[in-house]
Amino acid sequence: SGITHGAVSRQIGRLERWMGVKLFTREARGVNLTQEGVRFLNRAEEALALLASTNERWTPRRNKSVVRISVTPSVASLWLFPRLKKLEGDDMHIELVLDNRLADFGQSIDMAIRCGNGPWPGVCAQRLWHNTLFPIAAPAIARQLDGRSDAVSLMEIPLIHDSNIQGWKRWLAAENIAYVPRGNDRRFEDYNIVLEACAQGLGVALAWAPLSDEALSSGRLVPVAERMIDHHMAFHLVRPDSPLRIPAATVAKRLLRECVRSEDEIVTFLAPPH
Repeated sequence: SGITHGAVSRQIGRLERWMGVKLFTREARGVNLTQEGVRFLNRAEEALALLASTNERWTPRRNKSVVRISVTPSVASLWLFPRLKKLEGDDMHIELVLDNRLADFGQSIDMAIRCGNGPWPGVCAQRLWHNTLFPIAAPAIARQLDGRSDAVSLMEIPLIHDSNIQGWKRWLAAENIAYVPRGNDRRFEDYNIVLEACAQGLGVALAWAPLSDEALSSGRLVPVAERMIDHHMAFHLVRPDSPLRIPAATVAKRLLRECVRSEDEIVTFLAPPH
């Protein structure tokens, strides 16, 4: 509506010149599609249906609030994905921004999950989990070790780690081994790849609860030593040092309760800055 017949005719003429074919035949009682026009119409309908399907798939429902969380790929795949529907409920849509770098709250990010040793200036952070480390491997590697769990025996197998080797350094140091990565050891940037490489029998890795919980409970990986150490870093839920939007605060409460944080800790995390 609001477009004249002449304007429509001119647009059709431009389209025909651009395509180099006639789409319509002009007759006394109106216009009819040519064979080329029918083919173009069918393809255009397919394209519009695809766009409609894509829009429906990616656009959050109108009755839901959108909350954006910046998270590392390993935390997303190993911890957040299985809990996403529970955290969203019926009223939220959580948009995940996957990134290993420092969270950029200037990009409309409501909050982030990152590993480190706070406190950090300009943000408010709440520790999520108590992290412990202990050696794990595929069942075939465990059978190869045949119950041997001392550091020297484990080092007969390639060690797998992410970009931070401090976990292995600290675990091995308890048995007076100063660990320096060797040529047959393997390094992967993301912990989810570390676990997959370990499950494929490429070496021994360190369990990092709760990210390794599913692999252990399923039996894809098994402990190969009992001695545990506390991780030297921890995952935190981080927000800007400014009040959270109400939908973001709702999701933060759900996430922190999922991590079994106390109500006092939740109140402190959500409190307005001083």
